[in-house]
Amino acid sequence: MTTLRHDWYETESQVTIEIFLKNQKTEDVKVEFTKDSVSVHAKLPSDVYDLELNLFQEINPERSSFKVLTTKIEIRLCKTSAGKWSVLERKPDEKPEDKTPSYPTSSLIKHDWDKLEKEIEKDTSSQDVGDLFKQIYMSGDPEVRRAMNKSFLESNGTVLSTNWDEIGKRKTEVKPPSGTEFKTFEN
Repeated sequence: MTTLRHDWYETESQVTIEIFLKNQKTEDVKVEFTKDSVSVHAKLPSDVYDLELNLFQEINPERSSFKVLTTKIEIRLCKTSAGKWSVLERKPDEKPEDKTPSYPTSSLIKHDWDKLEKEIEKDTSSQDVGDLFKQIYMSGDPEVRRAMNKSFLESNGTVLSTNWDEIGKRKTEVKPPSGTEFKTFEN
């Protein structure tokens, strides 16, 4: 059995595979498409050429096609979901990757919202409140910093505000947590 060089490239909606085989007759080439594979069988003058590809993702077999040209066999695979493939073939023990979103979308770019949600949950659960306030203070403009300082100092640590327009007008009152009362200590 002969081995021939083949190459591939893609767009968002299709994958093109080129098998470099000169002067091949159309009737001597047979290409079969399934949702997750493509097989090529070509009769050569002194041998046969077979290529079986287990595709990285699923394709639409009805919309896929091939052409026999003078310098190559060109196979066009229509993707079922838009996006880039990292490789043409999946490993033998893998199932085709399913990148179909669980929500309706017209966007060509797919996002894994579940993964993003898990990252956000991980970030917020690992931070304590002090780190959050520090981050707000460090990333805030001078008015935010001034409001945080004034509200915290005037309320004896019971109020923390970032709104300078509200805090700058008057003295910040002490607001202890519910169920407690504030006591002042004098020397």
